[in-house]
Amino acid sequence: MNYKGAIFDLDGVICQTEELHYLAWKALADRLNIYFDHEINARLRGRSRMACLEIILERANAEYTSLEKEAFAAEKNAIFADSLRKVGVKDVSDDVRETLKSLKERGVALAVASSSKNAPEILERIGLEDAFDAIADGHDLISADDDPSAVLQAEERMEELFLKAAEKLGLTPGECLVVDDAVPGIDAGLSGGFLTAGVGTAASYEKTGYKLTKPSDLLSI
Repeated sequence: MNYKGAIFDLDGVICQTEELHYLAWKALADRLNIYFDHEINARLRGRSRMACLEIILERANAEYTSLEKEAFAAEKNAIFADSLRKVGVKDVSDDVRETLKSLKERGVALAVASSSKNAPEILERIGLEDAFDAIADGHDLISADDDPSAVLQAEERMEELFLKAAEKLGLTPGECLVVDDAVPGIDAGLSGGFLTAGVGTAASYEKTGYKLTKPSDLLSI
């Protein structure tokens, strides 16, 4: 293997909780009578909670105060947190579990990088809280969620998380492989100087270093 550490995006790579985020935002948007669909939801990938809210409010017919926006973001998170009760070990494939086990046996350091502040809880619910050597999540981001200058900086946020994950592993970016299912994640990895591997949508992206059909393909890199 030509990498010492593997840094995984959580949603869409390790487990499938992205739909729960979508449903939570959809519930909020419906209550506010704002149109929201999966195409708009795709723009939210890798962004902070407040940045996601700003995108949704682009279609609003009213202006909202900062306090109202904070309340909306908290409402969405409460809906999402409640839906996490449905998440369990069933939401992780056997291929993912076996791949993580094999990588660890080969001495590869493992980390999760997720913009969600719920990452530790999700890992616990899917039974992988002890599978990773480090977690970099929303709590590690220097840019505050309510910082207007960081509203649309998805790639920058993911790059920051990947760099923090590598730092926690005690490795340089060049020694780490970023595994993501989204194009912004791959671009963030490349910008940070990481090796990249893509699954799902990212597997067909021309800039992706290693194109995977399944997580276990990592074992042959």
